[in-house]
Amino acid sequence: MKKLLFTLTVALSFFNYSIAQIDRNEIKSAMLQALEWQEAHPIIALAPTDWTNGAYYTGVARAHQTTRDMMYMAALKNQAYWNNWNTYKRFHHADDVAISYSYLYIDMNDNRKNFVDLAPTKKFLDAHLYEEDNWKAGTDKTKYGRTILWWWCDALFMAPPVLNLYAKHTNQPKYLDEMHKFYMETYNQLYDKEEQLFARDMRFVWQGTDKDTKEPNGEKVFWSRGNGWVIAGLALILDDMPEDYEHRPFYENLYKEMADKILDIQPKDGLWRTSLLSPESYNHGELSGSGFHTFALAWGINNGLLGKKHKSAVVKAWNAMAACQHEDGRVGWVQNIGAFPEPASSESWQNFGTGAFLLAGSEVLKLKE
Repeated sequence: MKKLLFTLTVALSFFNYSIAQIDRNEIKSAMLQALEWQEAHPIIALAPTDWTNGAYYTGVARAHQTTRDMMYMAALKNQAYWNNWNTYKRFHHADDVAISYSYLYIDMNDNRKNFVDLAPTKKFLDAHLYEEDNWKAGTDKTKYGRTILWWWCDALFMAPPVLNLYAKHTNQPKYLDEMHKFYMETYNQLYDKEEQLFARDMRFVWQGTDKDTKEPNGEKVFWSRGNGWVIAGLALILDDMPEDYEHRPFYENLYKEMADKILDIQPKDGLWRTSLLSPESYNHGELSGSGFHTFALAWGINNGLLGKKHKSAVVKAWNAMAACQHEDGRVGWVQNIGAFPEPASSESWQNFGTGAFLLAGSEVLKLKE
């Protein structure tokens, strides 16, 4: 591990002289290399339609949106075709509709009539929102309190952007209203207004007595990727939410609160640690959380919610991320699937890490000089 940390530190040092500069050709090249490597090395946690691929292909979609490179669209269409446009099978689990973001994106960017089949997505969303379920009814309980539909913060990346985009694409605002209802449940249960960060789930909500909800340094446990899911999801939501939507100010204010906090705690080398308030627990950068943070912050700059003064922090983060990419295109330093802060290494990779890398690149490319 010490050797791996030394390697990353040395690699990052090469970028210190130019943290306010970006080379768009290099970014595009790095993104394509990441895509090509990931497509050649698929990984399946549950199924080709699971949340890991949902997050990955959301990154592919945003990369295409920015670059218009058909390599990304080819990858999107290929997976959608082999998936037969299906979601995964758990209709009351937000993870299992994340893949539909890519289907919706294809439908909005392909001129062929009836090429995309959104019927499975509609079936999922209608069941997810309108069928009775113990979580939604609040009848399931754990020792941590009442359960809800989106009981873990990651869910705010998985389902809300899909619901929001589906409402926009089909001109059915009822889906957006339902999204807001369930979003507020999660916000009220997991958002720490003092720290301006989300607990991953009720296990990590500070109760005042449970020592397990604190880090060794006494700080509350806030997972980098968990908060990355949330703030990246906010950027996606705001990108497609109507400007005059009555609840839009809530999402803008939440985004800005989290962005201020994420910027304030960014480590000097540019990469966030897996434990946001206890960086010394695993004192090395982690790419998936950093990628989602970088995407969201760059999006905020590009869309006027953050000032240009934040550009150097975003570029520093991207350059540090680029140093985590292997020569063959593989993106390392990705914490494996989990639910709380854990270490990573240069050899650890996941498809959702590649998705975070592509998301970040898609917005960094848009930064103005």
